[in-house]
Amino acid sequence: MNIERQQETPLFSALKKYVEDRTISFHVPGHKGGRGIPEFRSFVGDNILAIDVTAGLLDLDNICNPRGVIKEAEELAADAFGADYAHFLVNGTTSGIQAMILSVADPGDEIIIPRNAHRSVAGGLILSGARPVYIQPVIDEYMGIAMGITPESVRKALVEHPNAKAVFVINPTYYGVASNLKEIVEIAHSFGKPVIVDEAHGAHFGFHPELPLSAMEAGADMSAASVHKLAGSMTQSSILLVKSKFIDDRRVKAAMNLTQTTSPSYPLMASLDVARKQIALHGREMLSKVIKLSEDARNRLNKMEGLYVMGRDREGTEGCFRYDPTKLAVNVRELGLSGFEVEKILKYQYHIQVELSDLYNVLAVSAIGDSEESMEAFVSAMKEIAEKYARKNVIKITASLPESGEQVVSPRFAFYARKKAVRLEEAEGEVSTEMLMAYPPGIPIICPGERITKEIIDYAKALQAEGCHLQGTEDPEGLEIKVIADKEALEMQYFRFQQAERVG
Repeated sequence: MNIERQQETPLFSALKKYVEDRTISFHVPGHKGGRGIPEFRSFVGDNILAIDVTAGLLDLDNICNPRGVIKEAEELAADAFGADYAHFLVNGTTSGIQAMILSVADPGDEIIIPRNAHRSVAGGLILSGARPVYIQPVIDEYMGIAMGITPESVRKALVEHPNAKAVFVINPTYYGVASNLKEIVEIAHSFGKPVIVDEAHGAHFGFHPELPLSAMEAGADMSAASVHKLAGSMTQSSILLVKSKFIDDRRVKAAMNLTQTTSPSYPLMASLDVARKQIALHGREMLSKVIKLSEDARNRLNKMEGLYVMGRDREGTEGCFRYDPTKLAVNVRELGLSGFEVEKILKYQYHIQVELSDLYNVLAVSAIGDSEESMEAFVSAMKEIAEKYARKNVIKITASLPESGEQVVSPRFAFYARKKAVRLEEAEGEVSTEMLMAYPPGIPIICPGERITKEIIDYAKALQAEGCHLQGTEDPEGLEIKVIADKEALEMQYFRFQQAERVG
């Protein structure tokens, strides 16, 4: 990394100059530096609206074909993150994941994917027409969550599907679990296959030795990283990194330009520019503080009766090669409360908002913006909750994470098939055309093209009974789900799908 150059912020500096020059705007957006929306401007301030400009202005470059300050900022990002190429994303990591899939697979091609992949992957499969070869992650029954995938499962999938175009890996999971990415990359490359990585929750990896390896450090070919989640930029700003002999970066950029807006947010891109500078120059120091805060909190929480916080004690076990210590996944099942209930108590009684809750856990994400005061507030609140509910009604809920339904047809076929709506409790045996998930974490319980089982229905009902609002279906309440209505077309496509599986 060129430390001297990392002090530069070409895009942010160009925007500041644009404002300092008192440029008179006869271009969009119509608020004209905030003058057209005074109520909003009085709250958010002048500068953020002053740099909210449109693409293609002289000296401010164009994200679709960057040649000036955006290109310079992306080159600095590539240097900082250890990649050959970096592309700014203003549609979040979702757009990066979909671009990665579009750049490696054509319609009908197979991609090896963990079944606990984010909903954006299903979108990428629908857009590309690619067919998933799902690997089942290791399941932690006590936590009630999916962990990582093993190198052995990747090797087995590649042997059974030699025509697969790529291997998709999550680094780390939403809960902070990292698979042995370096070994997975070595295995995939020995088969001549690229590895593409969902690094939505790992943008800070690579900037501290106590964290798991980043995708680029592990030798992966592409990764999409949510800089906004843990490295300081604004929400929806992410980065797509490329370093590969298997992948043409020009095709990656072409795929990005299919789905990414032509009217990017300059405040978002400027925040990427500054966040990159900050983590490149001060990341180790800042992350050391975060890790210490998190580990101290974990140690205190684990001494409280009825609580368990996953951490480095899980490293080296099946499905957890490394663990991100900045994540505090607090298991509350022995309090006789669901994670959903604890989230509500924290929110409405203590004014603390966690990242997510599920049947058994609440997940608190610590990051560079945290302080001793904010962490103390969380730990103290959890202590009071644990003392109030300690072991009064141990393990209230016993619903287990269900096995995935059979993949009957491709996600693309299911998405475009003739549909009918059925009530969820009456959908057993039907083939879904929609996703169904709790969001966050956005991991589908059912994906388009999969058969709906009784176990999936029971688990969804358990989530709903605990106050979880399921998403992904056209029905906003998640009470109905769209399924394939044309049985004849389904049977014909199922036969073709199974033939393709045998050939693969």
